Amino acid sequence: MTYEKTLDYLFARLPMFQRVGAAAYKADLNNTIAICQALGNPEKKLKCVHVAGTNGKGSSSHMLAAVLQQAGYKVGLYTSPHLVDFRERIKVNGKLISKNDVVKFVEDYKETFEKIEPSFFEWTVGLAFHYFVQQEVDVAVVEVGLGGRLDSTNVINPVACLITNIGFDHQALLGETLPLIAAEKAGIIKAKVPVTISQTQIEVLAVFNNKAHEVKAPIEFADKNFKILGHLYEKGSLKTEVLHRKHNTKHHYELDLLGSYQLKNLLGVLNTIAILQQKGFIIEDEDVSKALKQVQKITGIQGRWQTLNIKPLIIADTGHNEDGIKEVLENLKRYEYKQLHFVIGVVNDKDISKILKLLPKDATYYFCKASIPRALDEIELSEKAKKVGLIGKSFKTVAEALEKAKKQAKVSDLIFVGGSTFTVADALS
Repeated sequence: MTYEKTLDYLFARLPMFQRVGAAAYKADLNNTIAICQALGNPEKKLKCVHVAGTNGKGSSSHMLAAVLQQAGYKVGLYTSPHLVDFRERIKVNGKLISKNDVVKFVEDYKETFEKIEPSFFEWTVGLAFHYFVQQEVDVAVVEVGLGGRLDSTNVINPVACLITNIGFDHQALLGETLPLIAAEKAGIIKAKVPVTISQTQIEVLAVFNNKAHEVKAPIEFADKNFKILGHLYEKGSLKTEVLHRKHNTKHHYELDLLGSYQLKNLLGVLNTIAILQQKGFIIEDEDVSKALKQVQKITGIQGRWQTLNIKPLIIADTGHNEDGIKEVLENLKRYEYKQLHFVIGVVNDKDISKILKLLPKDATYYFCKASIPRALDEIELSEKAKKVGLIGKSFKTVAEALEKAKKQAKVSDLIFVGGSTFTVADALS
């Protein structure tokens, strides 16, 4: 099989949440356990850091991987979904898994796995763990796909866990309230494994404390140990001063990830690094500073407040739920522009009414449909938007919408691309 035929096989045969949504979600770990057993239980041979949360888990995973790599460790990084290339999900020291490795894995285990009937995500988790063991990584940073408790990645026994923020997303699968969603995320907390919570959120505080107490896991809230003293944007970087409360020391960091929401993620990352240092990982302050300046270069992360063009300024961001869109709008405030052009596409299995109400009425909208079955029809999106006073035109593809925005935008305007991870993926493609 060629690499292209291998991918066609995976996409066609295995249900994929990225494409079809809830139908691909398996609410148990049985398939993953069976896959791992068939592979000789690679998950038991890995040192892992496990990362969950509603928003920020991808950025936090990439930051941790960058720091560990800068400190001299061979680092596996598993994230999802991919934006342009399937292989983005599985990296070692920032380098994508090779096409040959993907093909060989599918050829070697196709027959065995077909008896298990796994989802696309379950298959991919098996591939990642298998590959990391083959590559003899020192540590693997593993991002949860969805939720935590029943996520396929939750077969690992990590050295440390990080849970970012809790917000409303995937309520049909995770629960309709923040405590219910938090309980699913808290499912990654393991017996005696230290866990960091990036943000103290009163509504879910008890959920995390109770789970940690139940399994005797040391728990720390990053914003209790670290405090952002100030920040500014300068020459394409986000500069910040952070107080380490335990040591009463101040540290200056320069981030190449420019969304202001990265400041929340930064605290969780710093606290997790401190825990890893206590666990015997040799990570110098200089490693942290150097890595945070070049997370994009070290890991290849895309789609996080990413500049696609300068004149006119085009920015893409994968923030897609209520909290994510609030962050997008907050970040847009720091730019000077004459007119905002908003290229937006969403998925069809989420309530987008709250998101649409948040969006500015004076922007020019380009409603579009990403190239996945889950994408909401552009006409339907346009009609929903019109009900809350958002006016624009509809386009069958993200490419058409972006091209039209570029033609209409003046040099002093700003074009934003988002609403869904997959809208950004199509723009990058």
